[in-house]
Amino acid sequence: MNRKTVNLIYEKLSQSFPNAQSELEYRNHFELLVAVILSAQATDKSVNRVTPELFEKCPTPEALLKFGEKRLKKHIQTIGLAPTKAKNIIRTCRILLENHGGAVPGNRKDLEQLPGVGRKTANVVLNEGFGKHTIAVDTHVFRVSNRTGLAPGKNVIETEETLLKVTPEKWKKDAHRYLILHGRYICKAKNFLCKECVIEQECAFPKKRL
Repeated sequence: MNRKTVNLIYEKLSQSFPNAQSELEYRNHFELLVAVILSAQATDKSVNRVTPELFEKCPTPEALLKFGEKRLKKHIQTIGLAPTKAKNIIRTCRILLENHGGAVPGNRKDLEQLPGVGRKTANVVLNEGFGKHTIAVDTHVFRVSNRTGLAPGKNVIETEETLLKVTPEKWKKDAHRYLILHGRYICKAKNFLCKECVIEQECAFPKKRL
């Protein structure tokens, strides 16, 4: 896909989602980190249903560590993989306190050493929390990137690397937000809405529903 088309795609997506931002609810780096860990294989809405009360009770790593794994697991039981996520979050809180003075690190190396934090989670935290020009590739971004021809890749790493190469610098900070929202609401896995798609003309998908 040529540079002019890529730029046009982002231009149209930016107009379609002018206030694009994460749909997770958080107030600081710590809450963002916990929310993103919880969101793995779960919807943002399901996370937002449990985090407000949790963050009021446990606003810091120290408070959440005292809250304990057992109570945390019960509190987040409506979210998928709750036992594993509770264990990872408690371990993460301990590491934040022991190694980072209770603060969330702003670099990939330290973030990816935290339990429950993979590349995608680190990218989201770096982008949303620290304003870094990272592109988090989840299932929506992966699907849209491959389906449209914007950044084909056999896996999320390939797609991320391609997106970073082809995305103009001015769009990098918000790129994953545009692509996530477009994949979540328009370019869906099954019931994709080509008639409502603002980038239908630029999209290279051969099986459009028009």
